[in-house]
Amino acid sequence: MYHWDFYTVFQSFDLMWDGLVMTFLYTIASISMGVIVGLATAFARLSKWRLLRIVARSYQEVFRCTPLLVQIMWAYYALPMILGISIPNWAAGLTMLSLYVGSFYAEIFRGGINAIDKGQSEAALSVGMSQAQALRHIIMPQAIKKMLPAFINQSVIQVKNTSLLYAISIAELTYMTYIVNSETYRPLESYTLAAVMYFAMLFPLTQFADYFERRMRRSD
Repeated sequence: MYHWDFYTVFQSFDLMWDGLVMTFLYTIASISMGVIVGLATAFARLSKWRLLRIVARSYQEVFRCTPLLVQIMWAYYALPMILGISIPNWAAGLTMLSLYVGSFYAEIFRGGINAIDKGQSEAALSVGMSQAQALRHIIMPQAIKKMLPAFINQSVIQVKNTSLLYAISIAELTYMTYIVNSETYRPLESYTLAAVMYFAMLFPLTQFADYFERRMRRSD
């Protein structure tokens, strides 16, 4: 029978904690950048300019239809060969994480805006509001309410996506777990502890998303 030995792994817990902190930082940074990219893409998709819509749609399809791991590896290994410059692993990883999640946020934002009755925009314009004012004061407050559950769920997925950064040696939780395992030779304990740490970080977010979605359904 296998003998569990968490004590050996806990002696290197500081490494895993540093990895968890790095995971959190990459998550926050990529979500923040992804929101900006997603909003810009969503508005481009809703634009009256056909070329802008094509460019935005093309970006979305490229990033949504290729694996994130391939995107990260391509940005770190292939892109420097094309540009003739060295790209740090943190820059390649953060950029791809942000563009990837931004492509999904864009669809969430676009769907939320489209879910609002167009008659409300027309009514706002008829009383003298500009399109920007109608969007800010009438459309977006209602759209955010519809977007938020899907936004939170996608953000939860983004936390797990950071684990793919191990492929380019970024010291997030999965990579640091690999280091701890290589030092302790206790894979079962190392990866079990990593799973517990991921769960502790993600479970409150999933519960909040479920709670908010129930509240929204009752209010509707």
